[in-house]
Amino acid sequence: MDKATLDREFTELYRAHLKDVYSYAYYRVGNHHDAEDLTEQTFLQAYRHFERAVAESDGRPLRPWLIRIAHNLAANLYRDRSRKPQTPIDDTQHLRTVHTTEDLVEGRDELARILEGVQQLPDDRREALIMRFALGMDNREIARAMGRTDGATKVLIHRAIKQLEGIVQAQGAPA
Repeated sequence: MDKATLDREFTELYRAHLKDVYSYAYYRVGNHHDAEDLTEQTFLQAYRHFERAVAESDGRPLRPWLIRIAHNLAANLYRDRSRKPQTPIDDTQHLRTVHTTEDLVEGRDELARILEGVQQLPDDRREALIMRFALGMDNREIARAMGRTDGATKVLIHRAIKQLEGIVQAQGAPA
């Protein structure tokens, strides 16, 4: 493949999957700055290995391959940070809209409990749920991204949902 063709095809891949890679990175690392860095590193690494990935893909979509790169880079980031602890900067953004109904407040509280619950899940379960619900990936794509079989991925997602339901119910129960 000549350089012009390689660059054109990679640009198409980049445009098609930038949002998914960034979304995955953001849900994985929890702040915009690190998510942007992780996204940039993902595409830099993908570019280095793009020609080989296309050749080995047999026409299959490359989104799971990109998410796997992001997954590995995020794991490296966490491993490096555990060696050099840092003080996290609160990057949360507060909703500025005044809620006038009890239903909206309850919905926001439930969403907060769900997001807190997701953070309590083991890494593999959290990642599978992010890929499934935040990125809309199907089980086969998730299996490829995580290096698992389709059956193991289905079980993983089922167990993650059950565990998350238990966490959310426990958080919602009066103390």
